[in-house]
Amino acid sequence: MNLHYSMLKKNIIQAAKILFEHKLNKTGLKKLDSKIEPTNLEDAYRIQDELKILYLTLQNNETLGKKIGVTNKEAAAQVGINEPFYGNLYTRFSAINITKLYSKNFNKPYIEPEIGFRIKEDINISLAPFNKNDIENLIDGVLCSIEIVDFRFDKPINKIGAYNLIATNGASDYWIRAESIYPLNSINLDNHEVKILINSKIKEIGNTNNVLNNPINAALWLINTLALKGEPMLKGQFISTGSCTKAIMLNNNCKIKADFGSLGSIEIDYI
Repeated sequence: MNLHYSMLKKNIIQAAKILFEHKLNKTGLKKLDSKIEPTNLEDAYRIQDELKILYLTLQNNETLGKKIGVTNKEAAAQVGINEPFYGNLYTRFSAINITKLYSKNFNKPYIEPEIGFRIKEDINISLAPFNKNDIENLIDGVLCSIEIVDFRFDKPINKIGAYNLIATNGASDYWIRAESIYPLNSINLDNHEVKILINSKIKEIGNTNNVLNNPINAALWLINTLALKGEPMLKGQFISTGSCTKAIMLNNNCKIKADFGSLGSIEIDYI
């Protein structure tokens, strides 16, 4: 892999510290200084990796898995880029079937209904690249989830830039999953409707085929991309594959329902 670093290590560290502080304070910033703003993919992920080190200094926090962004054409159009990226999921910023989210914990949050997968066994990356024929050896379950994305930058989504999004943990802020995990063959992910309701009214109707035609394709993209970097996914970790609808801005005092049909639903009061 050809790496194109342009930032000094000290600037990577400084950028990560600033983004971490804004995450903890639930605040936004206008921009990063030109010396510490990523201008290529490699530096963006270097900042994300440094940010991960800071996240893991928090008490009772471990990596839970990965999230994928921009697997959906509508979401890609919203952020102005056309290829997926990834970030990390953390135990401290995730929950199973919670019923309330508090606006004080976020800056400018959006909600995304996503198909999640659970990794079956530690992945042997020496066997990569993997394809759909390998999927039952890689994944042992499918579930419904909601990702809360929150942008650290106080500007329109399409003005933030892909590298800044990647640096800020892929814009991932909080992940909520349903408790039930289903066998992979229990659902047709080529065509499965997903709805978002706000205050009992349908806000968006999406489909699993909005996610790279099938969320399995997104999971394979991630596993193979990480394998190229020498990073295996581990047994029991999760992959959140990207939004089945466009991202929907959250407003205070609303009831959210992500309806995944036969996979169940997730309902949250955002107050």
